Amino acid sequence: MNRRKWLQLTGLAGSATLLSPSETWAGSFGPNPTATPARLCYNENPFGPSEMVKEAVIQAFMESSHQYPFARIAELQQDIAEKEGVDASSIVVTGGSTEGLKATGLTYGWKGGEIVSPDPTYLSLLSYAEQFGAYINKVPLNDKLEHDLEEMDRRVTGNTRLVFVCNPNNPTGTLIPRERIEDFCESLSRRTIVFSDEAYGEFITEEDYPTMTSLVKKGANVIVSRTFSKVYGLAGLRVGYLIARPDIANRIRPNAMASTNMLAVYAAKAALKDQQFYNTSLAKNLEAKEYMYELFDELGLKYVKSHTNFVFFHSGMPIGKLIDKMKAQDVQVGRPFPPLTDWCRISTGQMNDVMKFGEGLKKVFA
Repeated sequence: MNRRKWLQLTGLAGSATLLSPSETWAGSFGPNPTATPARLCYNENPFGPSEMVKEAVIQAFMESSHQYPFARIAELQQDIAEKEGVDASSIVVTGGSTEGLKATGLTYGWKGGEIVSPDPTYLSLLSYAEQFGAYINKVPLNDKLEHDLEEMDRRVTGNTRLVFVCNPNNPTGTLIPRERIEDFCESLSRRTIVFSDEAYGEFITEEDYPTMTSLVKKGANVIVSRTFSKVYGLAGLRVGYLIARPDIANRIRPNAMASTNMLAVYAAKAALKDQQFYNTSLAKNLEAKEYMYELFDELGLKYVKSHTNFVFFHSGMPIGKLIDKMKAQDVQVGRPFPPLTDWCRISTGQMNDVMKFGEGLKKVFA
């Protein structure tokens, strides 16, 4: 049975999303009708999945959806290992990076484990660890909204089981200076486990900026997390991975709750091959960020130059109030990130939605 026949039999033949690349906004990177409301609150990539990935998902549904995905996960594990330059035993494939974060939080936070973390930052690992008795030692960001590395180092004691680094950081979009990140992680890894959340690593534009996978390759006590949710546009399929020394990976792997599914595995394998989509996603992201920077400059609003697919800006009003005001303009913006409750995280997206945000924000500050 060919693909078109299968679509006809399943009633999907009229779906532009599946059938016609020329009519599909995501695959062609053309404009889509502005969403109602504009969804700029979840750091999603609205251009994905690519046509290559869609074809792979359809193939997976037709040929393999009745099978458990274990063998295919092993294939993806090998593909990722080749991409990252490590042995497959160092890769833990997970249901989005969230599962890897939570499994690690459970592993090292169990029954009172102390975790040193910047604040605010992405909370999945931390909040999940707290459910199992962990103590989160929160270190406020510095006045540049960057990790306070000196204070984080001072907080590490014999009771510390893990140091959490989110780089680039969510929600601020800041990046640890390249001359400090490797030394910081390598030094602390001699005393405890260091976790480097690099969900937004693909968006870094600094040339040759180091991933902490380099330390994993040296055998350090370092764990790196990555995801297919962002630049690859697969947030809804839930696939990510951890990179760690094999013994560390083996310690975390049993604490993963569900792993991922067959469609997601096929999608991820295809996404790794689609360099055109990858490059275009990055270009579209830069275009949206440049618009936002000009917008905030025009309005006189402070913001942080971002190394991610979102921008953190100082609205000067309680975030709950801004959320309501932007909702009235048909735009969804980011949630509260205490203690920075008068700052707002806004995701990049398609330019018509980003411009809708811009026009709405101008009305709020008129």
